[in-house]
Amino acid sequence: MKVIKTAKAPKPLGPYSQGILYGNLIFVSGQLGVDPETGELKDSFKEQALQALKNLKAVIEAAGGSRCSVVKVTVYTTELEKFGEFNQVYREFFKGCPFLPTRAVVEVKRLPMNAKVEVECVAIKG
Repeated sequence: MKVIKTAKAPKPLGPYSQGILYGNLIFVSGQLGVDPETGELKDSFKEQALQALKNLKAVIEAAGGSRCSVVKVTVYTTELEKFGEFNQVYREFFKGCPFLPTRAVVEVKRLPMNAKVEVECVAIKG
C-alpha cells in the first residue's frame, strides 16, 4: 500500500490521504472544487464540478493512472437540481475514454467549505 500525495490537488482538509494505491487500485478521497494553487473554492456549481474532476485527475496521475482508468465515481452534491449541469461537465471530462465509469450521485445537506459538489473515485493504475 502506498500513500499518494501531489501538490497538483488541494491539501487534505483533515486527517486523510489524497489517495491510496493498493496493488493496481487507486482510491481517491473526495475532492472539492478547490483551486490547488489558491486554496479557494471556485464560484459556480459548474466551475466547482470541473475543478473537483481536475483534482481527481491530478491524484490519479500521481499514482500512475489516468482519467480513462477511472472505474467508479461517487458524487455528493447539495444541489441535485443541477444534475444536468454536472452531466455536461462529466461527459466532457471523460470524452475520448473507451467507457464511462460506473457512478452514484447522492444529494447531501452540506459539504466541507460549503462546497456544492464533491467527487471521489476508484481507478486502475496503468
